[in-house]
Amino acid sequence: MNIPGLGDLGKLYGLPSRLREIQEQLSRRTVEGSAGGGLVTATASGTGEVLKVAIDPSLYSGEDREMVGDLVAAAVNAALAKSRELAAAEMQKALGGLIPPGLAGLTGLPGGLGK
Repeated sequence: MNIPGLGDLGKLYGLPSRLREIQEQLSRRTVEGSAGGGLVTATASGTGEVLKVAIDPSLYSGEDREMVGDLVAAAVNAALAKSRELAAAEMQKALGGLIPPGLAGLTGLPGGLGK
């Protein structure tokens, strides 16, 4: 929608519904992060919710429980980073440049648009 005299600001008219649509789409998408050469894998939604953590059975027999915890944390952090990247890319694509790329992450939503 182009509101006379507002230029690109007219595009903001449908923004709330578009953001809800993007959040819904992101909730159905998943990303994975892994650590320890794939011995620990975490799956997260596009909205940043950790859905699953898989630990290779070979890690159960080890004595180093602290290492397993470190690998789980690393895999979860990798998955969450990918989730944020996915959300930021989808938001930027949907907004068509309304929010400059450097500012997209400032507002709090996955991808920078608040919850």
